[in-house]
Amino acid sequence: MGRQRHGKRVVSSDASAHRKEDKHVVVMQRKEKKKKLDIGKLFINISIGLCIFSLVWFFYALYMRSSLARRVVTPHPSPRVLDENSTSPAVAPDRFWGSYRPQVYFGMKTKSPRSVVTGLMWMRQFSEPDVNLRHTCEQGDRLPSYGWLMHDGLSFGIQEIRDTDFILTTEFVKRMGGHHGGDWTWRITAKQQSSAPQSPVVSLMFYVAADQQGTLQAHVEERNRLGSVIGFSEELGSFKITFGKPAAGEAAGIKYASYNHLKTVSTGLEKLTEIVQNSLNRRFVYSPPSGEKRPYIAVDSYKPPPHHQQQKNPDPRKESDFVVHQVTAQTPFQIEVLFESGSFRDRPNQLAGRVMTEELEKNKAAFDVKFEKTFGLQSKGYTPAQIKFAKAALSNMLGGMGYFYGQSVVQSVYNEYPLLYPEGALFTAVPSRSFFPRGFLWDEGFHQLLVSKWDPGMAREAIGHWLDLMNVEGWIPREQILGDEARSKVPAEFVVQRNENANPPTLFLALEALLEAEPEQPSEVTKHFLRRLFPRLRTWFEWYNTTQAGPLPNSYRWRGRDKDTNLFLNPKTLTSGLDDYPRASHPSPDERHVDLHSWMALASRVMVRVAQLLDEPHHEYEQTRRTLSNGTLLARLYWSEQLNAFCDYGNHTQAVSLQQEKVHVPPGQPRHQFPATRLIRSMRRAPRLQYVNALGYVSLFPFLLHILEPVSPKLERILQDMRDPDKLWTPFGLRSLSKADPLYMKRNTEHDAPYWRGPIWININYLAVKALYYYSNTEGPYREKAATLYEELRTNIINNVYRQYLESGYIWEQYNDSTGRGQGSHPFTGWSALTVLMMAEQY
Repeated sequence: MGRQRHGKRVVSSDASAHRKEDKHVVVMQRKEKKKKLDIGKLFINISIGLCIFSLVWFFYALYMRSSLARRVVTPHPSPRVLDENSTSPAVAPDRFWGSYRPQVYFGMKTKSPRSVVTGLMWMRQFSEPDVNLRHTCEQGDRLPSYGWLMHDGLSFGIQEIRDTDFILTTEFVKRMGGHHGGDWTWRITAKQQSSAPQSPVVSLMFYVAADQQGTLQAHVEERNRLGSVIGFSEELGSFKITFGKPAAGEAAGIKYASYNHLKTVSTGLEKLTEIVQNSLNRRFVYSPPSGEKRPYIAVDSYKPPPHHQQQKNPDPRKESDFVVHQVTAQTPFQIEVLFESGSFRDRPNQLAGRVMTEELEKNKAAFDVKFEKTFGLQSKGYTPAQIKFAKAALSNMLGGMGYFYGQSVVQSVYNEYPLLYPEGALFTAVPSRSFFPRGFLWDEGFHQLLVSKWDPGMAREAIGHWLDLMNVEGWIPREQILGDEARSKVPAEFVVQRNENANPPTLFLALEALLEAEPEQPSEVTKHFLRRLFPRLRTWFEWYNTTQAGPLPNSYRWRGRDKDTNLFLNPKTLTSGLDDYPRASHPSPDERHVDLHSWMALASRVMVRVAQLLDEPHHEYEQTRRTLSNGTLLARLYWSEQLNAFCDYGNHTQAVSLQQEKVHVPPGQPRHQFPATRLIRSMRRAPRLQYVNALGYVSLFPFLLHILEPVSPKLERILQDMRDPDKLWTPFGLRSLSKADPLYMKRNTEHDAPYWRGPIWININYLAVKALYYYSNTEGPYREKAATLYEELRTNIINNVYRQYLESGYIWEQYNDSTGRGQGSHPFTGWSALTVLMMAEQY
């Protein structure tokens, strides 16, 4: 029993132990299973969390990229500088109509997005087998000269166009009345040149074109003579354009003429020349009462060229009315064209004939008085011929003011493809009517230096238009190609504007000039303008400080340099405005650019003055100005002890040249099947970080913009280099690059002639003359030397620009540093017209 009990206890004890062990194992297994389940759940939860986070991050990144991609085309949020209706006839009737089409030899339009446009085309009859139709300003037309002789930018203008053997004089005058900008009249006079063997027969074509608004009705008189066009548009209401008959002069009777006209439609203003060319026919006969009958060319009916009819994608734009009136007569003759507004109901008489002559004479007299009051050239002893030249230079600047409307094509790093900028208007001067008939940001600051002396209101309007094109980032597209007409003149590779690219902020020069014109106390008009401007100026200034910052504190670097270093002797920096001026041979983020540094010092100086004037915080701008103007910092960042000059810094070697590319052609293989050889860059020594020892315009910038202290020894060195004929000095002005520089007058590619590598540019020479005037009138050890150089340089520039104008009939883009001859595009009455300010000694 006892054993049994004992056995039972044992058995019972073992069973219990096993049960405990089994229970423990089960518990442990459950715990392990639970632990595994917990870890699995944890991993699942983490995975789910990561997926959710990834999705959130993905959509956030998409949103941010989309948001950043849209920023480039998002307008600046501050109120516009110019009210939306500031150019309307209700607000500014005297400035509504004007010669705001600088790209054509003669034409007028209104300051409105879809203006009715008017213009002139012409051609000589019986001269050449090919049609020599003139319309848009083209250097290829090879006209001996053309340009405004007088133009006040407001009420009237007189232009002379010299063709091969005849001269056209275009005159216009405006008269206010009604609600839509009043009336205007043209007078076109055609006369043979004295050297012409016989009187040429010339066809003048006057046209009216509606740009997607309005209607035009042609009224024909006497069989086929177009007597008038009756029109209507939203902006002009009803109007009438009357074509007078040609006369030999005001007192003479009507001349014999042949008449033709064309009434058709156009889908765009850029197509007008093509439409006329494709409507010309030789089936007409010119038969004067005395003389032989001869076939002549005239507009007939428009027949689109074959390739237009075969286009798969027809032009989607709305067709607009287009009317052409052609008059063919033998020189000399004169024709008047009258525009009369339907809302001008109390018109005293027609602005024609003797009445027009009286109005023109009155405007010419007022122009002469204002010109002398503004510039004082007669009192300075200039000859009548020199004063006539100066009037033409100013008039071409004013007559070159254009009104453009459209959209820029822009791109940022966040856009796969270019985008269309918001539609906008731009009232601006243009550098060259033939070659650059559009707005350029860095040119415009120089333009407004001259315009502001003549008409501060016009300068404020142009500056306001430019700043109103700013986006939310503070970027302004540096080249404004607005509208199809402007875009038709620009190569495709230059159309897209990129928002990392700047241009020199020269509008600060113009603002400084406006402020200095009222040194005591700016007028309320100026203050109001600056208040509207200030939010955008502030953003613009910050945009430069962030996007163009250099590798070291308080240094700056131009973005947008050419990246294909293999094809360029020295990659260009178009954004700097100085294009092919020598920079670091191998573009890199390590570069520091002394000209941009100087521009920012100027900008901060102007920001201080504007902020103080408006009682806005100015201490940060003042601190920036002091820092950027600090001589020690300038020397540390940009002064090359080797060259004894201010220079850029970057990854550079001077041991480069253009060499013929070697193309291996296997024996027996035809050469034409292999790529043509090119000139490519050969490098004899590897680049390294160093100063770019190029002496030229860039080296002068701390001097040009008055950044250097008058007591700085570096100023003396700059004056010495400027006066050295082996470096920058010429009898015609300062050359852009030292004659001793290895890249002086070197081609940048086989097709790319030197541009800023020696030729004389008037904008930089103007800054040099202005700087010499400043330092010669400021206490310092180099005052007398600056005064001597001032007189010499100013005289050299004025004499050469004037002499070249007399010899060639044009003011030029640049001047040869060896001969002084004008070269480049012409007429170039953008910044080259600053010669007038040098003559007047107004800086």
